[in-house]
Amino acid sequence: MILWSTIVLALAAIRRNAGRSLLTALGVVIGVGSVIAMVNLGQAAGQQVTANIQAMGPNLLFVRPGMTAAAGGTRGESIPFKPEDVEAIATGVEGVVVAPGATTTTTVAYGNLNATTTITGTTNEYFEVRNLEVAAGRAFEEREIANGAPVCILGQTVVTNVYASKEPLGTTLRISATSCQVIGVLASKGSNMGQDQDDTIVMPMRAVQRRLTGKKDIATIYVSALEDGTSARVKADIIAMLRERRALREEEADDFDVRDMAEVAATLESTSATMTALLGAIAAVSLLVGGIGIMNIMLVSVTERTREIGVRLAIGARAREILLQFLVEAVVLSVFGGLVGVTLGIVGTWIMVTQLGMPFVVSTQMVLAAFGVSAAVGVVFGYLPARKAARLDPIAALRHE
Repeated sequence: MILWSTIVLALAAIRRNAGRSLLTALGVVIGVGSVIAMVNLGQAAGQQVTANIQAMGPNLLFVRPGMTAAAGGTRGESIPFKPEDVEAIATGVEGVVVAPGATTTTTVAYGNLNATTTITGTTNEYFEVRNLEVAAGRAFEEREIANGAPVCILGQTVVTNVYASKEPLGTTLRISATSCQVIGVLASKGSNMGQDQDDTIVMPMRAVQRRLTGKKDIATIYVSALEDGTSARVKADIIAMLRERRALREEEADDFDVRDMAEVAATLESTSATMTALLGAIAAVSLLVGGIGIMNIMLVSVTERTREIGVRLAIGARAREILLQFLVEAVVLSVFGGLVGVTLGIVGTWIMVTQLGMPFVVSTQMVLAAFGVSAAVGVVFGYLPARKAARLDPIAALRHE
C-alpha cells in the first residue's frame, strides 16, 4: 500500500510539470532511438552486402591475369589465360564448376533503338556459376559453342532498352558490326553493388573472340565451389595449379589473381560489424547525456520541493519513502523516454532502409538492451537526487523559502 501511494505521488509530480518532464525524457528518447537506428542500419547494410555477393554466384571465385614482374622492379604486361587453363582447372580441381569469360563493351541495336552494353563470351556453365536463369528461350547448344555461332541471350535491361515492348526471341540483333540471333532472355537479377546485372548479353566464347574482340584471350575464369565452405581449399588448389602451369619459381610472385568472394564477404561483414559497433557507441553517448539531464532536473526538483519534502517528513513519512518517490519519478521518465525512443528508432530504421533499398532488420536483442539501459539510466542518475531528498532535515526543509 505504501509503495503504491509513493508511485501515485511520483506520477502526480510528473503530471504537474508535464512540459519539463517531456524535455527531461528527450535526451533518453534521442539516445535510445539513435542507438537502435544506427545498429539496425548497420546490420541491414551487412545483410545487403551478403545478399549481393550471394547473388553473384554460389561460392564464386574470379581468376584473372595479373601483372608480371619485370626488370628494375617494374610491372610487365599481364599474360592472358588459355583454353587449356580452363580445362586444367575443371578437371584437376575437385568439386568445381568452371566457365571461361571474354568480355567487351559495345553498341547493340534493333530497329531504331540502340544501347551500349557488356557482351560476355562463355559456355553454358557460366549460367550455373553466376547463378543466372534463362527465363525464356533456351541456352546454347553444343554445336553453337563449338562453332562460335552468332547467337545470344539477353539481360532484361537490354530487352527494355532495345526492344521496348517487342518480343526479342527469334529476332536478329545488331552487335557492333555483326548480327546475332536472339535465342533466350535471362531472368532479372536487379542491381548489385551499384551495377546493373541485367545490362548484359551472353554469347558463345568463340563468337565473341572471332567477331568482336579479334583475340583468343580469356580475360576471366569463373569458378564455383560445389560444396559450401570449400572455396578456400579450391582457391589454394587453383593457385598451386596455375603457378605450376606458368612455371613460376618459388621466389616469384603470382602473375594472376584469384579472388574468393567468400573472403570478400567475410571482410565486408567484419567491416560492417565494426562500423555498426562504432556508430552504436557514438549514439550511446547521447544516452549518457540524457541520464545527466535527468539527474540535473531531479536535483532542481528536489530544491524546488524542499518544503513539500519537509511536510511529508514532519507528518511521518520515512526517508526511504522519499527516496523511492524521487527514484520512481526518475525511472518513469527514463522508461517513458526509452519506449518513445524504441518506437522512433524502429520507424527511423524503416524509413532509412526503404530509401536506401536495403532489407528491414530489427535486432530484438538491441531493442531490449537499449530499453534496459534507459531504465538503468533512471535508477543510476536518479539515485543521487533521490538520496539528497531523503536525507533532508525536516526542520530545515520546513524553514526553506
